[in-house]
Amino acid sequence: MKQQEMPMVLVVDDVDMNVLILEEILKAEYRVMTAENGAEALRLLRQSPVLPKIILLDIFMPEMNGYQLLEVMKADEALRRIPVIFITTSDAESEALAAGAVDFISKPFLPEIVKLRVRNQIALKNYSDNLEVMVQAKTAEVTATLDNMLQAMANIIEYRNLESGNHVKRTQFFSKALIDHLVASGSVYAPELRRQEPDIIVKSVAMHDIGKIGIPDKILLKPGRFNAEELAIMKTHTIIGKNIIESILTHTDTVYLKHCRDICYCHHERFDGKGYPRGIKGPAIPLSARIVSLVDVYDALVCPRVYKVAFPYEEARKIILEGRGTQFDPLLTDAVLALWEVFQDISRQNR
Repeated sequence: MKQQEMPMVLVVDDVDMNVLILEEILKAEYRVMTAENGAEALRLLRQSPVLPKIILLDIFMPEMNGYQLLEVMKADEALRRIPVIFITTSDAESEALAAGAVDFISKPFLPEIVKLRVRNQIALKNYSDNLEVMVQAKTAEVTATLDNMLQAMANIIEYRNLESGNHVKRTQFFSKALIDHLVASGSVYAPELRRQEPDIIVKSVAMHDIGKIGIPDKILLKPGRFNAEELAIMKTHTIIGKNIIESILTHTDTVYLKHCRDICYCHHERFDGKGYPRGIKGPAIPLSARIVSLVDVYDALVCPRVYKVAFPYEEARKIILEGRGTQFDPLLTDAVLALWEVFQDISRQNR
């Protein structure tokens, strides 16, 4: 094996003789990097373009001892998964393992023991890394398949509703512009939005009307106003959508699907509690659904539908403003009004 292809091992010990012995034991199979104490080792780890497969770490050293280095590593996302074998004359094996070491080698070193333990731990690390890659790849594949399936269902609903499918795209664009503004401006909703992963919220917006798949054509495609019975049936699309998403959630519990469920179920709730299906109000309505409630109405106002012509932008602005604090979250309403020209551009460009 070429030198550059060999796995790297970091040896950390303040006794030169120990370092020389370990280098001699390992050099036939590994590239060996060395440090005199924890502080120097940490600098090497943060500067090296290639991280070691394993660290052989003395416990008792000046400036930064082995326990302190391991504690710093465990708090660092880039370093926490590097296995550490403690090397020491101490009999503190239980303390060393409790600190997070994967193994323990006593001084004086027995070459075969060092080789076997390093080889075994690197093999375990490689296996773990490969397994994680496989799981991530499979998860990404499943997520992509699910995403494509739900997106296709959302588009089917739009085509069935005699829309071009652009309503889904527009509501996503409006939501992204609104969320980006709320985060960038440091609004009171910024921390919550960051925790809820804004990109996933935007992706979930496409699912808001998926429950309409269960609404009969004679109601869904009716050009005029609904009577009381038809309106009651139409309102069930929120519950149907929630049930569709929850049937998937039992198998794949993801942030994406939870946002989809909240949006499907709650995007017709009103801030004053007079919405449906549950009549919840204010902060009890999921933030993602409050966002969709607003952008969905905006799009319905300014874009033509089979049952209506588009409202002029100024008339739509007046209607949105009138709904501030009653139909819509007041802070979200203020943000939409601040983004009015941006929203106009989105609606014009995606007809």
